[in-house]
Amino acid sequence: MFKPVSTESAGALPFWRRPTALLFVMALTMPIAFNTWSALLNNFVIEAAQFDGADIGLLHTVREIPGFLAIGVIAVILFVREQVLGLVSLAMLGAATAVTAWFPSLGGILVVTLLSSIGFHYYETVNQSLQLQWLPKARAPQILGWLVAAGSGATLVVYGLIALLWEPLGLTYNMVFMLSGGLTVGLALFCMVAYPQFDAPHPQTKKLILRRRYWLYYALQFMAGARRQIFVVFAGFMMVEKFGFDVHELTGLYLINLVINILVAPLLGRAVGHFGERRTLVFEYAGLAIVFAAYGGLYWFSWGVMLAGVLYVVDHILFALALALKTYFQKIADPSDIAPTAAVAFTINHIAAVFLPVFLGLLWVVSPAAVFALAACMALGSLCLALLIPRHPEPGNETIFAQWRRAEPAN
Repeated sequence: MFKPVSTESAGALPFWRRPTALLFVMALTMPIAFNTWSALLNNFVIEAAQFDGADIGLLHTVREIPGFLAIGVIAVILFVREQVLGLVSLAMLGAATAVTAWFPSLGGILVVTLLSSIGFHYYETVNQSLQLQWLPKARAPQILGWLVAAGSGATLVVYGLIALLWEPLGLTYNMVFMLSGGLTVGLALFCMVAYPQFDAPHPQTKKLILRRRYWLYYALQFMAGARRQIFVVFAGFMMVEKFGFDVHELTGLYLINLVINILVAPLLGRAVGHFGERRTLVFEYAGLAIVFAAYGGLYWFSWGVMLAGVLYVVDHILFALALALKTYFQKIADPSDIAPTAAVAFTINHIAAVFLPVFLGLLWVVSPAAVFALAACMALGSLCLALLIPRHPEPGNETIFAQWRRAEPAN
């Protein structure tokens, strides 16, 4: 751990100690805590603290504050290596998850959620940076697809155990939170000891940067954060509040998502490599607009629970295509900009996340259908932005406007 190893020379290490292997171990570890928390959250807050739509909106606003402050990673990596920061953040996520059930009140849940969110968002910021630094551009889409599949596989095991054992063994929220959080902490500590520190081929700029040529990436990140909030906060909440899903039923739906993701995510990564980021993102956003509009129809037309479940699964699959946004940035970025821009992008991604859940939570009380109608409009806005991505993005060719400028005759 203490002697840095360059990524070029890491090929001499045993396969399980190489940078890509560490990315896979982290991809397996994070979902154990985070997705256990996600699976139990809606039932836990309703049963333990009698949350309504406004409360759940407030909770997710608090949860997203550390994401908005992810730009602070730039200051931290002045003193701490990215790899170390990522693993410490992962351990923090696990520790906070472990004690979630100890605080069954609005105030307690908000505090523990804030702590776990700091760990999650700082981990995700650093993890994205390390992925783009360590993975070769030619293979990045496919490997990212496999990383998504690995995370889905880990979550499948967690959700499967919850769905199968929750009622037969009389599991409690405290038991499950403690076990999943503790396992995450243990694996994070293992990674700190078992893996050397890897030096990326390009030293990272360790200061705040905002480059005009990345403007489209920033805009897409902002819209992605706004849309994601509606899915994360209200899609699962709808399944519990409107259709009365129990813990094991909602977890069963998550299981379906995971099985499909394990099978489909590597194919999605190959699709991004084959069709390119522009076509992939246009397909994703068009599909999301249709799904969100149909969510609204569940309230307007009283469509049944089966359609709701199908829409939830399709929604989840489409979000997996977001890896195309990562590879778009990898192609246009200066290699030394990856770490600071990952932090800036996470902050931009969470600008809407800080205020949107509270606002939409209040709107939810009045009209849940209106929340999903707004999400459909956001997806269409993202589609318009995706049309500005060139077929072959690269430095100097970040948007289609760059092609038009080159086509203009010289004066």
